[in-house]
Amino acid sequence: MKTANERPPQTSATRIALVTGASKGLGRALADALSAEGWTLVLDARGGEALARAAAEIRGRHPGAIVHALPGDVTNATHRQALVETLAMLGGVDLVVNNAGALGPSPLPPLVETPIDALEEVYRANVLAPLALVQAVRPLLRERAAIVQITSDAGVEAYPGWGGYGSSKAALEHLSRVLAVENPGLRVYTVDPGDMRTEMHQAAFPGEDISDRELPEASVPGILALVNGDHPSGRYLAKQVSAGVEVTP
Repeated sequence: MKTANERPPQTSATRIALVTGASKGLGRALADALSAEGWTLVLDARGGEALARAAAEIRGRHPGAIVHALPGDVTNATHRQALVETLAMLGGVDLVVNNAGALGPSPLPPLVETPIDALEEVYRANVLAPLALVQAVRPLLRERAAIVQITSDAGVEAYPGWGGYGSSKAALEHLSRVLAVENPGLRVYTVDPGDMRTEMHQAAFPGEDISDRELPEASVPGILALVNGDHPSGRYLAKQVSAGVEVTP
């Protein structure tokens, strides 16, 4: 007889997702939606208390949910190894969501005034860490696994003040295109969720009212459609995918 604390065994049919930056915002909303679909989750975030709360709330909303919460900074190699070891214990991974990232100084400075050490931190979080994580989990990626790289319109448009963050997302997008070409057996999606009412977006506009932006939950259906469908690798606007708009990656 199973006890109340026993978890169901992992099987090859269990879908396993790793979501970084999952304590709040889009990462948290996506993790909750994946759990509702029965995914086993491995969640990461820098804020340990916030991550623990998010994991507890997901378990409370979805009876039987399996959620592994590992606090830490994904730019740290030791933390990435801990994530890999957890995924190995579970038997692999079907979905990697590189959602964790850094905005840089706030208010957003022009490029000629951006401290280089701050820019290095942005690139470490938004470009190098996602690639390092993909490299680390590569042996554990199951057939037709999906990699979702969260990007921004700032990666393709030139907005004043967004040079640091935007250029890091542009680098992430090109890196993702190369990953897709080199790994045709994987699905590599670069997803622009659109403007969202999040702490990061508020930090980009300090003192301004951003209540007109949609909550992160509005971007989740499009990401789920990509993950659950058979779209080719490429760049997608989450809200166009959820609306059924035909897009060319």
